Amino acid sequence: MRAVRTAVLVSGGGTNLQALLDKKAEGALPHVDFVRVISSRPDAYALTRAETAGVPTHVSPRKGNTQEAFEADILNCLEKDKAELIILAGFMSILSADFVRRYPRRILNVHPALLPAFGGKGFYGLRVHEAALQRGVKLTGATVHYVNEIADGGEIILQKAVSVLPGDTPEILQRRVMEQAEWLILPKAAEIAAKELLNE
Repeated sequence: MRAVRTAVLVSGGGTNLQALLDKKAEGALPHVDFVRVISSRPDAYALTRAETAGVPTHVSPRKGNTQEAFEADILNCLEKDKAELIILAGFMSILSADFVRRYPRRILNVHPALLPAFGGKGFYGLRVHEAALQRGVKLTGATVHYVNEIADGGEIILQKAVSVLPGDTPEILQRRVMEQAEWLILPKAAEIAAKELLNE
């Protein structure tokens, strides 16, 4: 059985990456083979998580680089690794339309809201949860979607709802959305996308 060569792009702590690595270790991602973790920041703890799991890493610094140079470095790494599927797991840079067009239906992103709510430009990290609390929604959650040229605008693969509770702060809500939604649906979506690629 062939597994799809998969790269994970990260920028921070790597909790979503850890969820993927844990599911792989449990045998829940038979069609996914992690060939590289690429970080936009040299100090991202996600790199340590990858190294612990035996996944090769690469740093493509966003800081001090133009978008073109930054993306060229990532592309070079992806091409060397023959990556077929790309997962954005807490990756804090928006990829250009040119980049995205090279990998149609091959880039996945996890977003901490039920898209199309609280998505698009400027909605990332705690900002998403702050907006949800300001709006007074009773349900939020997470979405895994294919990435296209529109920020958070690609086809949805999986969503999972999470309750907003009285007394929630953005930080508390962020943690609940991660634990009850993101960490569950991202690995599932990765396996779905990999199987789809193998059936093409």
